[in-house]
Amino acid sequence: MKVGGIMEKDSCRFCGLANKLIPCNIVFEDENISCFLDIDPINKGHVLIVPKRHYVELVDVDGDTCNSISVASKIIYEAINEIYKPDGISIMQNGGIFNDVGHYHIHVFPRYKGDGFGWTYPKDDAVLDNYLTDTKERFTNCISEIRPSR
Repeated sequence: MKVGGIMEKDSCRFCGLANKLIPCNIVFEDENISCFLDIDPINKGHVLIVPKRHYVELVDVDGDTCNSISVASKIIYEAINEIYKPDGISIMQNGGIFNDVGHYHIHVFPRYKGDGFGWTYPKDDAVLDNYLTDTKERFTNCISEIRPSR
């Protein structure tokens, strides 16, 4: 049940995990977020950063929680580097229909050459014709409407 755009904690599994109502392997937390091990990791050391308050999309997340997420991302990144000595680290978030749990969260996980995780790109280069110029203009126009000059 949603209350003012925020779902009640007892109806969301990730709210339950982040607030210790459901057992999980928390590796770091503060007043706004919990970081716990993913039960279906891409690689060992895969951590989820999850707000304790229910949010679905990044645009819903308050500033203090965004700051906590940013600080936690750096802490988890440093810990993964120290523990696993990976070839790299990915930090990602899936929104919209790609958010499969209905609660905003960020993945931080170690990467290794040949680990099988990767991006896919359009096969047709024609899709990218005039991409940079057109897209820059669309972004600058949209951002100026979202954040007018001060």
